[in-house]
Amino acid sequence: MPRITASRKQLKPDPLYGSLLAGKFINSIMHDGKRSVAQGVFYDALEIIRERVPGEEPIDVFTQAVENVKPAIEVRSKRVGGAAYQVPMQVGRTRQQSLSFRWILSAVRDKKGRPAAQKLADELVAAYNREGAAMTKRENVHRMADANKAFAHFGW
Repeated sequence: MPRITASRKQLKPDPLYGSLLAGKFINSIMHDGKRSVAQGVFYDALEIIRERVPGEEPIDVFTQAVENVKPAIEVRSKRVGGAAYQVPMQVGRTRQQSLSFRWILSAVRDKKGRPAAQKLADELVAAYNREGAAMTKRENVHRMADANKAFAHFGW
């Protein structure tokens, strides 16, 4: 019997919108295997988004927010002759998605004192409008890559 892995083959779309992206995001929110709690947070956030961004489907706002946060390029350390250089590299599709999720969720978890759904809704609407903490993180990563363009020839 093959081992169960956290792979794309196992990934189920979310029950409400049938979106694989949302399913994956709910899995990222989830702590200690409590999927129903994670789904509650996600769907409550989408309801808040429905009120905040009229005329747009909440799931589309979520998808666009994730797209906006995805980095195109990042720096990676590479050792060349005893010195470590920050080499700018292209980011693959799956890594773009996981970085995007990670930055959005860390931005949400850093905010304190309000229900998780509200914080998530805030961050998603902010990312949709190309602002907020997750977007700032992306800008910084892009800026780092730009600053280290000189080392691009070390790319492998």
